[in-house]
Amino acid sequence: MTRVYLDHNATTPLRSEAREAMVAAMDVVGNPSSVHGEGRAAKAIVERAREQVAVAIGAVDADVIFVASATEAAALAMRGRDLLVSGIEHDAVGAWGVAALGADGDGQVAVVDPARSCVQVANGETGVVQALPNGLALSDATQAVGKIAFDFNASGVEMVILSAHKFGGPKGVGALVVKRGTDVAAQIIGGGQESGRRAGTENVIGIAGFGAAAVSAVHDVDCGMWARVEKLRDLLEDRLAVSVKETIFVGKGARRLPNTVSMITAGWKGETQVMQMDLAGIAVSAGSACSSGKVRPSSVLRAMGYDDVQAASAIRVSMGLSTTEEDVMRFADAWLAQYEKYSAIPRVGAA
Repeated sequence: MTRVYLDHNATTPLRSEAREAMVAAMDVVGNPSSVHGEGRAAKAIVERAREQVAVAIGAVDADVIFVASATEAAALAMRGRDLLVSGIEHDAVGAWGVAALGADGDGQVAVVDPARSCVQVANGETGVVQALPNGLALSDATQAVGKIAFDFNASGVEMVILSAHKFGGPKGVGALVVKRGTDVAAQIIGGGQESGRRAGTENVIGIAGFGAAAVSAVHDVDCGMWARVEKLRDLLEDRLAVSVKETIFVGKGARRLPNTVSMITAGWKGETQVMQMDLAGIAVSAGSACSSGKVRPSSVLRAMGYDDVQAASAIRVSMGLSTTEEDVMRFADAWLAQYEKYSAIPRVGAA
């Protein structure tokens, strides 16, 4: 039986536009730092992608710094800045920040000093979307771009983090987008690439795919392609809510990404549910892919006020534009079948 992939927030299938751009870039032999014709051809690919990314997110007057991942972008933006963060941020951001901001039960973060704070656009575990304050120092937009409209200039954010593989680009390439004139100290030194802010020969092939994917992904948002996915999200939640009253759908009262369902069934461990769904041919997750596999309660859910049992009993279903109603109903059938078995087991405490 064909497997069903419902873990798009972890990574997305490569878009055809990105694949085509990458294949074309493979035939360009030059180093983009070389001044001869071959080098200029490689440099042109990088600069075209830089422009594509900038235009796609409304950052035409900003600088796009290509790096190897969103994790590297966070380090480049945050090291030495002591930015204030909340517990709902991805670990890549939380590792560099000062934990001083709080989040409410809907995952909304209260910001007192935007110029010293970092707040994500949307959460990858819960799908909750933030209302960003003007003048914010940094925002992680990895989960938002390609799913909802995002305009860098209009947001009033000084710096933003992107990751290509979250919207149909290749893995292993990300970007830090900064307002022109913003001081960013290089963390990787030894060369003058990326205007001296990130040494190392550019990943020309990956960057080509990044640019093409950004154009295509934002076009899909502008065309309203995610409205159908949002209906599937609501259909799934309604189907499960009718059958299982105890399940909590996290962030249901807040604005969320159109594709994300975070659901808690207290006592039924998320990792167990993930394995059961995998055996049924369905890929879901127990939270962020970077922390999945570590047997511990979700720090995001704990920051939102859920207790350890609840935070360890969550799974995330994240859909893509290729997801069908049949996929969603197949998950619902499989999950409800396993829930019936779980609920029939006499137990004390967690399963």
